[in-house]
Amino acid sequence: MNLTFIPLQAAQQGGGMSGIIMIVLLLLVFWLFMIRPQQKRQKEIRKMREALTKGDKIVTAGGIWGTITDVREKTFVVEITKGVNITVDKGSVYASPADAAQDQQNQQK
Repeated sequence: MNLTFIPLQAAQQGGGMSGIIMIVLLLLVFWLFMIRPQQKRQKEIRKMREALTKGDKIVTAGGIWGTITDVREKTFVVEITKGVNITVDKGSVYASPADAAQDQQNQQK
């Protein structure tokens, strides 16, 4: 048995543990700065959409402006001009143009 390999083996074992710690720290930082803020933003958008009621002015993700005339379980009926109503999914509605612009900027990042 060659004695020069014993210190190398001991050093490699300790290096493996520090590698695992670095990966865990990297995942933690990624979660703190990327995933958590996005989850908070999605929760805010969901609350905003649930709070929309009849008469609120909205903008759809497709750029259609209108006023909510009826709120259903998963959709809104939106009047885009007098006598013209469309049904849109709640997931494609923004409460204001500022919300739509902010969400578009977040998607581009």
